Amino acid sequence: MANKKHKDASQPFKWKHAVGEIILWLVTWYSRYALSYRDLKEIAAERGLKLDHSTIYRWVQEYAPEINKRIKPFLKSTNDSWKLDETYIKIKGVWHYLYRAIDKQGNTLDWMLSRNRNKQSVKRFFKKLFGNIHTTDPRVINVDKSPTFPPALSELQKENEAPQKTKLRAIKYLNNKMENDHKFTKSKSRYRQSIFFNSKKYARWNGSYAYGTKRSGSQCWERHS
Repeated sequence: MANKKHKDASQPFKWKHAVGEIILWLVTWYSRYALSYRDLKEIAAERGLKLDHSTIYRWVQEYAPEINKRIKPFLKSTNDSWKLDETYIKIKGVWHYLYRAIDKQGNTLDWMLSRNRNKQSVKRFFKKLFGNIHTTDPRVINVDKSPTFPPALSELQKENEAPQKTKLRAIKYLNNKMENDHKFTKSKSRYRQSIFFNSKKYARWNGSYAYGTKRSGSQCWERHS
């Protein structure tokens, strides 16, 4: 389903048969917890809302990317100690690598999906991390023993696309917090493998919004309305 572009950014819920607070509530719950669309349909019915599960699906596809775009400018600045790792998840029957990064406090910095686990993928992820306005230039980046990280960072530093003083520290036990952080992602993926990561488009938002961001989507939306 293609993302819809709202002509009037100040009225993103115009012509919807539910108020914005309800739409944001359903999109947030679907993203944050291991709930299916039919689960949310029942929860809404208990609160007097008669909705079809396909309606909730369309709302998630339409508003999730928009929430992601609006939430990032309000994220607090990160600290200068990062932890980076990759894990694998199945999307519509195909295995992908999920690159994720958190800071020392456990706050999600960013993430990226890739079909490959190689130096080129790591370089793309580093560029994405360094390009965020809420990330501080890292003093140190903790990674595992994967051989793809050191050459990727080294090449970016030579190309002046990465901070020159950033050091890479490949000590596995220092990444325990990052390894444990993957459990949240995988528990939801196992619960609804064909629903939760139904498309890269939705996963892109979910990584930023539901994996440890510091503000709720409704707060950011209200500030833009």
